[in-house]
Amino acid sequence: MPLAAVLCTSSGPRAFPTRALGLGDRFGDPAYRRFSSGGAYPNIPLSSPLPGVPKPVFASVDGQEKFETKVTTLDNGLRVASQNKFGQFCTVGILINSGSRYEAKYLNGIAHFLEKLAFSSTDRFGSKDEILLTLEKHGGICDCQTSRDTTMYAVSADSKGLDTVVGLLADVVLHPRLTDEEIEMTRMAVQFELEDLNMRPDPEPLLTEMIHEAAYRENTVGLHRFCPVENIGKINREVLHSYLRNYYTPDRMVLAGVGVEHTQLVECARKYLLGTCPAWGTGAAVHVDRSVAQYTGGIVKLERDMSNVSLGPAPFPELTHIMIGLESCSFLEGDFIPFAVLNMMMGGGGSFSAGGPGKGMFTRLYLNVLNRHHWMYNATSYHHSYEDTGLLCIHASADPRQVREMVEIITREFVLMAGTVDVVELERAKTQLMSMLMMNLEARPVIFEDVGRQVLATRSRKLPHELCALIRDVKPEDIKRVASKMLRGKPAVAALGDLSELPTYEHVQTALASRDGRLPRAYRLFR
Repeated sequence: MPLAAVLCTSSGPRAFPTRALGLGDRFGDPAYRRFSSGGAYPNIPLSSPLPGVPKPVFASVDGQEKFETKVTTLDNGLRVASQNKFGQFCTVGILINSGSRYEAKYLNGIAHFLEKLAFSSTDRFGSKDEILLTLEKHGGICDCQTSRDTTMYAVSADSKGLDTVVGLLADVVLHPRLTDEEIEMTRMAVQFELEDLNMRPDPEPLLTEMIHEAAYRENTVGLHRFCPVENIGKINREVLHSYLRNYYTPDRMVLAGVGVEHTQLVECARKYLLGTCPAWGTGAAVHVDRSVAQYTGGIVKLERDMSNVSLGPAPFPELTHIMIGLESCSFLEGDFIPFAVLNMMMGGGGSFSAGGPGKGMFTRLYLNVLNRHHWMYNATSYHHSYEDTGLLCIHASADPRQVREMVEIITREFVLMAGTVDVVELERAKTQLMSMLMMNLEARPVIFEDVGRQVLATRSRKLPHELCALIRDVKPEDIKRVASKMLRGKPAVAALGDLSELPTYEHVQTALASRDGRLPRAYRLFR
């Protein structure tokens, strides 16, 4: 019997426990006590509205967003984009078309330094603590992230503090002091991060760097995202100002906000970001790198003893990590959606991943690789996409003695991408991609980043229901077409660990060009 039925059921007079404890006489019999909720409206059922109470207003749900992304361009070229959203808090930030891909004419590592220097002292704020105290008055937090092509300064705070937040962001971006003490502290932070990158058991960040270096040799997105050790002592205020003068210009910026009124955000942008003179002066940008990414393919190897990476008492097995990638397309092209579905269809993960279909247990890299080859520890598909290129890659790891077999398994999966696509697996991948898209866009910071990045790249934003419609339209022949086109290119290979059994780059290239994905036979005089 349901609990509510038990509480409402009566089978004759019963003595309450309070009576047995001697409490009933003092406070009155509970059965006849008048409670505040029942005394005022004794005869109104819960299914009816209470008299005198305002009628609630609920957000309507019809599958589409009522509040489309609004975009306004200021006189100096800066774009202001906003997305309305219910709630007390907002996320506001400045996204800049700046990152490691633009450092070809500079010391590599400037974007990494700027990320660590973000939200330090400015013309108005004497220290980072002052900035944090100002944000705390509005329940705010701040963060800065850099990628290969975008730098993002963001603040989440109470919507009532919008004016303060935009003023603070403008000061942080355009008027940083960059004192000698702050730069020295940043050098130490960068040095520590590089040491941590080489020591951590998870090699994925390092492999991602290596695969980009192999795919785009010494150009654009192939440049190091992390500052090289030899450049740490060379980057100073003059170098940073030279870079900022060329890339922190209004026409390369978007002020994005979620949970704010568009007119109010535009007013704040005009107040703090229009006609202001940045700390590095108002000279015209003269050395802006407009290079288009040139995919080269190739291999990057890093021999390393991986037998002692375990941080705890239980020894972690020694593994060799391989990542193989092929050029896909940019996120501006029509084939971007089929490639996203293909990446979801490949899926994969670690051999110890727990969960059901939602974790990708029915993706190809689970069904065809991890479920059949117990000795493989990982097989995961990744898709990196930029405004002029893209990279679809598979990361796999296994015992060093089985590297050759592991590479052949991965090349075979690449070749099978251009084969028959089962309708059931395609529909599952499309549903999973739409589910992931909608679930991610439940979070306000994710909506902010989506708004900012899309407006920065295309000056507009595709709404989620538009993207879902494009995903639904993907057909098996689309997957086969984009995979076949991808396989005609040269591979990029990154290898980390004991590489004594690693096949040659030419053998990997031959396997990807074959019908079955098999490596050429290797003949040895001595075994």
